[in-house]
Amino acid sequence: MKNEQLEVPNLTSKLRKDLVFSPQVIQNASGIQLFGQTIKSIIYTTDVAVIANCDADAILAVYPWTPNTRILQAISCVANVPFLAGIGGGLTKGLRSVTIGRFAEEMGANGVVLNAPTSHKSIMAVSKGIDVPVFYTVVNNEANLKKLIQLGVNAFNVAGGKETAKLVYWIREELEKEYPNFPIIASGGHTDASIQETIDAGANAITFSASSLTDKIFKKKMELYRSK
Repeated sequence: MKNEQLEVPNLTSKLRKDLVFSPQVIQNASGIQLFGQTIKSIIYTTDVAVIANCDADAILAVYPWTPNTRILQAISCVANVPFLAGIGGGLTKGLRSVTIGRFAEEMGANGVVLNAPTSHKSIMAVSKGIDVPVFYTVVNNEANLKKLIQLGVNAFNVAGGKETAKLVYWIREELEKEYPNFPIIASGGHTDASIQETIDAGANAITFSASSLTDKIFKKKMELYRSK
């Protein structure tokens, strides 16, 4: 019997069967190797309950407040998969970003994320000060991609809203000659079609939000409880 004809067995339990599942279409992505582990689906959340109950390959722990070591510690306690820790870029920068990055590394983070607009000086300091990959968030086509790579950025995290697929395509075109296989993770949107479009544009892995998925699980369970 050929391997492609075999169905993958699924083992779970009564109490842990309602996981937050990644959109299946994400499996069409090539994935990236992060310390020997293949990463395709990355859930964007800092909710520790979701982090402990999802099937994503990795966690993207980025939030709109200054990075907090207690949040990173909480995530490290419940994460069963690699996590990427946000360490600033805007108001939080320089020595503070390096310090938080070192803490994140000690807590087990497999990568750190710097948001635009991080200064060149801060990027260089972070890349020299820690020993995990540095992801830089690209939000528009004004970023000097090659310069960022030269400063020590190891991968791009593309977050361009509805323009994300176009932004990924632009990055691939810009890096085609010198960095043809440069790692890119990108937000996939809310539909299978938008996720596939982002993959087709050149994203290696897809980030997705947990909010709508957890709402569905809550609704399903509450309807079940009300019927009893």
